[in-house]
Amino acid sequence: MQLNGYIFVLPVIPGLPIYLKEIAKEVKIRNNLGFHTARDTFGATVTLANGVPIETVSKLLGPHKISTTQIYAQVIDSKISSDIDNLKQRLND
Repeated sequence: MQLNGYIFVLPVIPGLPIYLKEIAKEVKIRNNLGFHTARDTFGATVTLANGVPIETVSKLLGPHKISTTQIYAQVIDSKISSDIDNLKQRLND
């Protein structure tokens, strides 16, 4: 099987996007939930908020420029606070 530059190969499951929307409706998620949203959440919330460098996140999300990853990367208040605390600690050492 040829991977065409991808790290993971995902099977095509007919109807999966419809099931995902049904689950979102059932649990009262009002946003348009889809796999692109999952990509954004993984890229911004999970990785960047846990200190993974944007260069690494960019590589994980696919073959594009860091500037494209920055579009996905919504700056999270808790991450800003944590980064400032780390900076203060480094400056005081």
